[in-house]
Amino acid sequence: MTSQYIGNPAIGSPTGNYTGKAPAVWPAKVNQIPKEAFGDKSLFEEELKNIFYGDCWHVVGHVAEVPNVGDFKTFDLGRVPLLISRGKDNQVRVFYNTCTHRGNQLEVATSGNRKEFECPYHRWLFSLEGALTACPGSKEFAPDFKQENFGLMEVKSAQFMGLIFVTMGKNTPPLAEWLGEIVPPTLSSLLGGDGRLKLLGYQKVVYASNWKGYNDNDGYHAPLLHTGFRLLNWQGGKGFQRMTENGHVIFEAELKPATGNGFLKDPSLIAFKGSNPERGSLITQLFPATVMVKHLDIINLRFALARSHDTTEVHYAYFAHEDDDEAMVQHRIRQSSNLLGPCGMVSMEDAAIFQRIHIGNQTPGFAEFQKGVTSLTEIPMDVKQNDETGNLPRWEHYRKVMGFKREGEK
Repeated sequence: MTSQYIGNPAIGSPTGNYTGKAPAVWPAKVNQIPKEAFGDKSLFEEELKNIFYGDCWHVVGHVAEVPNVGDFKTFDLGRVPLLISRGKDNQVRVFYNTCTHRGNQLEVATSGNRKEFECPYHRWLFSLEGALTACPGSKEFAPDFKQENFGLMEVKSAQFMGLIFVTMGKNTPPLAEWLGEIVPPTLSSLLGGDGRLKLLGYQKVVYASNWKGYNDNDGYHAPLLHTGFRLLNWQGGKGFQRMTENGHVIFEAELKPATGNGFLKDPSLIAFKGSNPERGSLITQLFPATVMVKHLDIINLRFALARSHDTTEVHYAYFAHEDDDEAMVQHRIRQSSNLLGPCGMVSMEDAAIFQRIHIGNQTPGFAEFQKGVTSLTEIPMDVKQNDETGNLPRWEHYRKVMGFKREGEK
């Protein structure tokens, strides 16, 4: 028997207003973001309460990361440690990564395989399904002790296309409602059509940046910042960005073949073996900080761990499809390890920019979006692929969740 623990008022109830240094009143212009939002230390504490522990779903993994009975993965949502486990019944569950005795962290490894989970402090044992199976000296425990009441605390979770979502909020809407109508079709295509994936590996990095600076990447910068785009003559085809009111973004673009211009000794690295170049580049960003990308033949999920107001750890997970033959698997590995990610040929400059954004936004004033802005009072929901205004609905949702009011708003 497990104990389901969905929300703790001490950490999970949204606060109506923020009392830190960041302004509780935002400018009336929808394209202006107060710079304090990127770096105020006390603001991060409120973000944990309102967003990470609030009424929001968070992607913490994919079932392909725990494919076998006994496989586990650990994940930190804010400061809360989680334990993802595949039980003997083949069900994937998410628990708080803590012993129900005295609170000791159960697993410190990022992943592995166990027959059971053992707390090293007093050797309490838990099944893969979370039940307490053994506790030495229990005959001398408190009179009201009942072993069946001390199973691991289960976090409310749901799945879509193999993605594992969790929430700690009390009033979080159902996952289907939270995703909305426009996200699932793109997300399904990005995840191979059916979500039956096979883990290839990870690249992990720590950015000296606020999590919102990391997540504020846009369609405007790619051909301007990234040298790889220019060297490979990577010109975008037709495409669009569509957004939802709760901060999600989908990006779809036609993928025109890169010429390479002789810079690559082996042009097969950038070969596209997919069947639909009109949707060759797909990106889904889920509020608050999950990014999923299918570019060329790369399937990439990016798990962002907000460590502090100025530190963001990102795990780039790469996948193949279960039906891929060995040649396709090797092709995906080559592309994944060379093109995207923290040291990728076409994305390596991002790390420096994330840090410089964080440093630069310690100054007074606003970060102002310009490209694609057609109104200073209306938030767009459908923009061109190279506009930066696709970020504005996410900022608007953030503002509302945090309880900030705009100038003139009652």
